[in-house]
This record gives sequence, C-alpha cells and structure tokens, in this order.
Amino acid sequence: MTARLLVTLTLVLGSVAFGELVGPRGSRLYDDAVQAAAGVAAAWVCVAAANRRGGVQRRWRLLAGIGLGGWALMRVYWVARDVTDPGWVSATVPDVGFLVLPVFLLFGLLNVPYSRPRPAGTSPRRDQIALLIDSVLICGSLLALAWSAIPDRVLSWAGQTPAAIGMAAAYAISDLLLLTMVVLLLATRPSSRAARQPLYLSGVALLCFGVSDTLRLINLGDGPLSHGHASGYLFGCGFLALAALSRPAPADDPEPAGPERDWLHLLLPYVPVTTTGVVIALSTGPGNPLSPWEAYLGWLGLGLVVARQMFTIVDNTVLLDRVSEGRRRLHHQAYHDPLTGLANRALFRERLVRALDDHRHHGKPLAVLFADLDDFKLINDSFGHAMGDRVLRAIADRMVACISAEELVARLGGDEFAVVLDRHPDDAEPAGHRILAALREPFFIDGHRIGVGASIGLVAPEPGEPLTADALLRRADAAMYSSKRRGKGALARYAGTADGNADLPHLLAQALVTGGRPTGFEVYYQPIVRLHDGATVAVEALARWTLPGAGGSVHPDVFVTVAERTGQVAAIDDFVLNQACADAAALAAVYGRPIDVHVNVSAARLGQPGLEEAVQAALARHPLPPSRLIIEITETHRIGDLPAAAAAATRLRALGPRIALDDFGSGFNALAQLHSLPVDIVKLDSTLTDVDVTPERAGALCRSVLTICDSLDIVVVAEGIETSARATGLAALGCPLGQGYLFGQPAPLERLKSPVIPSQPGSASLRQLG
Repeated sequence: MTARLLVTLTLVLGSVAFGELVGPRGSRLYDDAVQAAAGVAAAWVCVAAANRRGGVQRRWRLLAGIGLGGWALMRVYWVARDVTDPGWVSATVPDVGFLVLPVFLLFGLLNVPYSRPRPAGTSPRRDQIALLIDSVLICGSLLALAWSAIPDRVLSWAGQTPAAIGMAAAYAISDLLLLTMVVLLLATRPSSRAARQPLYLSGVALLCFGVSDTLRLINLGDGPLSHGHASGYLFGCGFLALAALSRPAPADDPEPAGPERDWLHLLLPYVPVTTTGVVIALSTGPGNPLSPWEAYLGWLGLGLVVARQMFTIVDNTVLLDRVSEGRRRLHHQAYHDPLTGLANRALFRERLVRALDDHRHHGKPLAVLFADLDDFKLINDSFGHAMGDRVLRAIADRMVACISAEELVARLGGDEFAVVLDRHPDDAEPAGHRILAALREPFFIDGHRIGVGASIGLVAPEPGEPLTADALLRRADAAMYSSKRRGKGALARYAGTADGNADLPHLLAQALVTGGRPTGFEVYYQPIVRLHDGATVAVEALARWTLPGAGGSVHPDVFVTVAERTGQVAAIDDFVLNQACADAAALAAVYGRPIDVHVNVSAARLGQPGLEEAVQAALARHPLPPSRLIIEITETHRIGDLPAAAAAATRLRALGPRIALDDFGSGFNALAQLHSLPVDIVKLDSTLTDVDVTPERAGALCRSVLTICDSLDIVVVAEGIETSARATGLAALGCPLGQGYLFGQPAPLERLKSPVIPSQPGSASLRQLG
C-alpha cells in the first residue's frame, strides 16, 4: 500500500514538475491547475496513510490531509475563475481559505510532543500552550528583526490594498510560525531518528511553502502568482505527503538516554528576542524613532515574555508542590509500616525517646506495651499470607481503637506490636486488657472465622531511673515472654531488676556462648516404646533451659520461638545433637541394649549451611552408629522450597542417619512432604491419636495413615499417648510404636528408666524401629 501511494505521488508530482519546467510561462491557469493536482494527490496520500494507523499517528496525518484538501479546493476555485474570467483579480475574502492548511497543520504539530511517553508527568495542554507561546515569541522577534533589516525598496507593494498585503503577509507569517514550531520540537524533544523523520520532512515542506509565500509577498505588485513561485507549493505538497508515508518508529527503537532538554526549551525563545532587542536599540535613536509596527511588535513580544514567565512560575510552583508532596510521602514511608499504616520501629523509637525525655524532665507519665501474637504462623499456614496480611490490618485497627488519639501504636515487625501510652502504669494495665479483649473477638473475613490471641508485656520507667528507649523496650519484651511462659493470651507486668538487659533474648544469647556448653541448657530424654510389649526402642532428645538464679525454667515453646526470631535455633539444635550422640552409650546401659536416638532439627535449616557438617562432626566425635541417629524434621516454619529440602534430606540420609517427619497431620503440607522427602519414620501428631475419645473418626484417620505408611515401608510412631485405653486402641489399629506421658515424661539421663506396660492380647508381632 505504501509503495502504491509513493508511486502515485511520484507520477503526479513528476508530471507536474515537468509541466512547470516546459509549460507556458506566465499562465496562471496552468499554475493553479498543477498546484490543485499536487494538493489533491498529497491530501489523498495523507488520508490513506492515516487510515492505516491509530492514535496520534493517525490524527496528525488526517489533519494534514484535511488541510491539504482545503488548500487544493481553493486552487480548484482559482482554476474555475481562471477559465470563466481570465482577467479576474483574486478577492481577499475567498483567499482566507488558503489558511485552512496552516491552521490544520498547527493542530497536527500540537499533537507531536505527545506521540510517546514523556520523561516527566506534565499537563499536555500546558505543553501545547507553552509551545505555541514560544513559537509566536520567536516568530515575532524574527519578523521585527526582518522588518528592521530589509530595505523598503525590496518590497514591491505599489497599488495593493492593505487587505491584500495583510492576507499575503498572513500566509508567510503562518509558514514561519509553523516552521518555528517544528524547529522547537526537533530541538527540545529528544526521540529516535525514525520518530523524528516526519518532523524533518514537515519542516522541509513548510520551508518550501514559506519560500513561495515570501516571494509572493515581496513581489506582490507583479501579480498573485508570478512564474516560479509555484515550485515551492509543489515541493511543499510533496514533502508533506512523504512525511505522512514515513513509517513510525518500531517499538524496540531505543530512545535517547538523557531527559528532555528543558533548559534548551527555556532559553531558545529568548535568543531571538534578545538579538532583536539589541538590533532595534542600535538602529533607533534621536531622529529615528520606532515605527508603529515595531512598537506593536515590541509590546506583543513583551506580553508574550510575561506570559511565558508566568508559565515558568506556575511550573516551578507545581514542581515545588510535587517535591514537597514527594518528601511527605517518603517521610511517611520511612516512618510507617506499609502493610498496616501504623508507625514502624523508627517512628516508635523516636516517640519513645521524646516520651522518656518528658518523663525524666517534666514527670509526665509513661508506659509501654509490647504485644506478640500467639501462634500467628498457623493463620498464614492455614489461609495463606494474603489472608494473614488482612488479619494484621484488622488487628491494627482494633488496637488503635483501644487507645487515645494522642498515644501511638506501632508494628515493630512480623506479628509484634508496641504501644506508647501517656498514662500511669496502673491506668495502662486496663488499656492492655482492652487490647487483649479486642483481639480475642474473632475476625470474620471472606466467610472465615479467625481467632487471634496475643501475649502482652507492660513496663514503665521508675522515677529517676536513667533508662534508654532500647532498654525500656527490652524490658517490655521480657515481660511479654513472661506472659507467654504463664500460658499465653495474658498480660504480664515487668517485675525484674533495674538491669535493662535482663530480657529473654539477651539471656538466651548469653547462654548460647559460641564454642562452649550453653549455660543453663541440658538434654532430657523421652522414651519411644513398642506398643506390643512396652519395650523402649528409642528416645527423643529434648532441650530444656533454666534461667540462672531464681529465674526458673523457660517453656520450650517460648525459648525456641525466641531462638528462631533471633537466629539462634541452630546453636540449640547442634547442642542437643552433640549431647545426644555423647549420651548414646549411657542410654544403651540404661535400657540394656543399643537404642535409637531422635534429635529435632528445624525444617528451616534443611539446605542451609552448617546442618550436614554438624551431623558429620557429631557422628565422628562419638561412637554412635549413624543408623541409630534419627533426624526429626520439625516444621516450626513452612518449608518454602520443598525440592531443595528433599535434596538436603537425601544428603543427610546418605551420611547414615534416618529421617523422621515430626507432628505428621498438624502441618498443612503433610502429604506433600511425605511424598517429596526421603522419610523413614512418621510421628503421628497427638491430634490424630485420640482413638479413646473419638474412636470412629480418629480410628479411621489413623488407619488410613498406617495403610499409606505401610505401603511406603515407613514406620509410624503415635505421639501424645497418655492413657492405657489410647495405647490399646492404637495397638489394635496396627500402630507399632508410641510415645507419651504414659510411658514416661522427658527426664535427664540420670532419672531414666525403662517403662513396661502389659502386652495387648492378640496383637500381632510388630517390627522394631531399627
């Protein structure tokens, strides 16, 4: 299609140009006819090219085609008058129709800057007006300069009416204005070469029109169209058609790396203004005043400069507003949690520092609450992290509703929140209980009923006590863990010493000294028995921690959670692993034969550096056969990359130990893990072993798991056995091994003894673990 249009245009313009060269000179009829033919051909090419494009590329081509069509229609009118009245003189009013082309080209050029994404977001209408003002300003300056520089004798306007002179001048001025716009666009709008090609061709076309219109203006006295002036119109039509035929830049055409040359856009209009002002100032003086035309142009230029400066002032104001808004947004992002909109740790600390300063110097009351959501991981595992985020937002709203507007709620990270209260500790405690009560109310989201609990620690600085904000927060954290040790879902007030470092994470870090035996830690063992005859076939090694002095013991759930959050769980795992391997010989002596040793390892460590090395080192250090070591995968966190975890478990298994899947049935990817991980043993969670409470339902579940595991040659250990009835029921279902308080509570090595329970009549002989 493009080739056909190009061939048509070439034939038309070629024949016209040939006729112009050899045709009858001075024949206005012929000149008008060939210009009409060129205009019609160029208009047809522009419209046809527009129909094959969309958006801005279609719009400016269509505008150019309509303008050329109007211009050609006026030439047809002139041809008709030439035929009917060869001696006619062109009228001023109908000649206005020739301005259709520059008007439509003006609208087309105003669309050019927005044919591609702009580097900075600005109003298109603002850019259009600024471009028009700059073009008029430059055009007016050039006209004033030309008026001052061209001698009067060059112009041949004898016998012409002011209307005819004005109309001829309007053609040339409109060409100059449009050409100025093209130059501004090329100078200030960076783009690829392919994208700039239509502008280049349009500029050449306008230059051709401008040359002809200027020659016509200068030689106006010789007639409307002296021979030779028509060539510029023909070439102008041709180059406009070529601009319409130019192909748009491909999508992968690279843009210039730099931003728009706004500095050039700002300075370029004032270069001709300054030059014109200097020339006029030098050419005028005593006895040579400004002509009315020069004065008019001067006032017009001054007005345009003022208007342009107003645009610049508005731009600067908008830019400053955007910078200010950006700073406010960045400040809000720096000091607020993006999920809940609450204050983050940085803002909380700043507020706490100011509150401590007011408390110290002005005696203002101050209390801090530290809240940690209980078992929030289960919500993420059950409903997904998206639902967990929605719950966190709802929790934030409820916590904010429980305090005054002057007080601050912050999300410190994960499921940890803190509150700065401007009140006495005795008044702060009811606020903490209100928060607990609010969080106990279930959340109803997308038809799901979700329950959330929290443990809260309360702390207040003592009068005259030189506490820092970090020390006060650590005390609140310690009080929160004290609440968890009491059973979770409660509020505990800090009642420790004045030592600001006396908190659980700090004490845990002190206890887990690198290279030495952890302080206060010891290993307890719980037996795993054969349900057929009660013989102990294995023990599970469990970590226990006792605080120094009168601190008492810390519940395993509490210190394991702290260790995971502070990145210290590997040290506890490695300590238990090493101690269990060291106690293997003593355990064999207690039970009268070698037994297996189960050691818990956090699932998050699978595939992480250090685990495989720790297992190798423990086996090399102590005389425990590798096959007697059982690595229990404890899913305190969801296994993110199951294939990588399976590969790590396979490498561990290659070292000799076997792999057990702990708490099977309580996780949410239990079957997926059973399928993917190289598992030798499954430890059935206590929630699935209560066959003495719900024999039908629990029995059906246990029977299904036992069938699956038997098919996969996996041994099953039932956890949480506390009654003989439960042990009997599980044995009847075919479960080979069991573990629970019925057979013995976790105890240190020196208090272990082999439990014995009566054999179940009629039970089949079960395979042993190992």
